[in-house]
Amino acid sequence: MSCAFSLLESCHLPCSRYLSTTFRFSRGWYQMQRPIKHKTLCLCRNMQTFACELVKASYVPTPQTKPKDQSLAKVETIGAFQKLPMVMPSVDIFQSASRKAKRVLPTKGIANVAKRERNRGAKQLDALMKELAVPLRGYIENFPKRIYLHPYERSLIELTFGAGNYEEVLKKVDALRKKVVSVGKEHASLCAKSLSKKEAEERLTEGLEKLQEIFKCEGQAIDDLLYIAKTLRAMPVVDLEMPTLCLVGAPNVGKSSLVRLLSTGKPEVCNYPFTTRGILMGHITLDYQHFQVTDTPGLLKRCDDRNNLEKLTLAVLSHLPTAILYVHDLSGQCGMSPSDQFMIYKEISERFGNHLWLDVISKCDLLKESPVVFITEDREVDHLELVKYRKIGPEGALHVSVKNEDGIDKLKKKVHELLMAQTATAIFILNSLMCCTG
Repeated sequence: MSCAFSLLESCHLPCSRYLSTTFRFSRGWYQMQRPIKHKTLCLCRNMQTFACELVKASYVPTPQTKPKDQSLAKVETIGAFQKLPMVMPSVDIFQSASRKAKRVLPTKGIANVAKRERNRGAKQLDALMKELAVPLRGYIENFPKRIYLHPYERSLIELTFGAGNYEEVLKKVDALRKKVVSVGKEHASLCAKSLSKKEAEERLTEGLEKLQEIFKCEGQAIDDLLYIAKTLRAMPVVDLEMPTLCLVGAPNVGKSSLVRLLSTGKPEVCNYPFTTRGILMGHITLDYQHFQVTDTPGLLKRCDDRNNLEKLTLAVLSHLPTAILYVHDLSGQCGMSPSDQFMIYKEISERFGNHLWLDVISKCDLLKESPVVFITEDREVDHLELVKYRKIGPEGALHVSVKNEDGIDKLKKKVHELLMAQTATAIFILNSLMCCTG
C-alpha cells in the first residue's frame, strides 16, 4: 500500500472560515466551482510534493525520476540574413588591430630596460592576437548554421553559392582564427623569454611580420565571407505570415510586367529570356490589407538538370506558402512554343497542385484567330487538351494585355480574391495546429 502526501508550510484557522473561491499558489491563479468548508486551511508558498511509501505505519520517501526535458520544436522563421554581422575586409581588420596593438605600453614600474622591452613586446603581440581573433570568433558565432535556417533560406544559400561553399568559408575563417591564436601566443612567449632589449625587439618584429603574413595569405576567407554577407543581406525578405502571390511561367512570358502592374515591385523588363535573375519582391495593399508578390525566373522544358535560376523558382514554391499566378504566352513572342509551355505547365500543376492557382494568358493583343504552331510542333497531334491549350490556354484562364490594359481590372479583382482565400487558408491551418497542440 502506498500513497502521496504534501509537506506544506501551513497554519490552522477556525473551521467557521471558508476556503476562498479563488486562491493563489506561487505560479498562477486557480478557480474552484464553489466554496468548500474545511476544518483547516493550508496557506502554502512554493509547494513541493514528495511521493512516499507506507512501510510499517511510517512513510518512507521513494526516489522520483525527473521527467525528460521535452524541448519544444524550434520554430523556423525567415529573416536570419538581415541579422548577419557586419564583416570588415581583411586588410582593414589587420590595420585596425595593428594600430591598437602599437598603443599598448609596458607595465609601469619596470626599471630594467631588457625586462621592460620584452614586457612591451609580449603585451603588444598578445594584444594584436586578440584584436585579430575576437572579430573572427564573432563571425563564426553569429553566422547561422544551415541546419537552423528555414528551408527556403537553406535553398537560397545552396543555389547562390553552391553546395557546401558557405560552410567551407566559415571553416576557413575559423581555421585562420585558430592559427592566429596559436602563432600569437607562441611569439608572445618567445618575446617574454628574451634575454636582452635587442632580442626582445627582434622577437616582436618577427611576430608582427608572421601574423601579417598569415593574414595576407589566408585573409581571402574573410573577404569571401564579406561577399556572402553582402549577397545574403541584399536578398528580399519574405514575411511568412503575409499572404504571398508567386508569378510562375516560362521565360519572357510577361511575369515582370504583371508584377510592376500589380504591386510596388519594379523588376527589370526586357525582351529576352531570364531577365529576372533572382527572387524579386513587391507588395500590394488592398482594402487596408497588405500582400506580397514575388517575381521568379522562368522555367524551361526539362524535368532534370535545371539551372540555379529555375531551382530558385522551385524553392519558392516548395518552401513558402504561396498562391500561384501562372502566366502563359500563346502569341509566340516569348521564344517558346505553346506545346513546350504546356509541358512545363502540366509538370508544375501536378507537382504543386495543392497551391491556390490562377491562370493568366498574357499579350492577348498579339493573339491571332489561328493558333500559333512552331516548326518543331506536330500539327497533326491528336492530344485534345494540347489542341485546346494552343487556342485558348487552360480552362478558366484570364486573357490580359499590359500594353492595352485589357482585362487588368478583372485580373486585379481575381488576384484580390485569391489572396483573401490564401489568408483564410493560412488562418484555418493555424487554428488546426493550435487545436492539435492544445
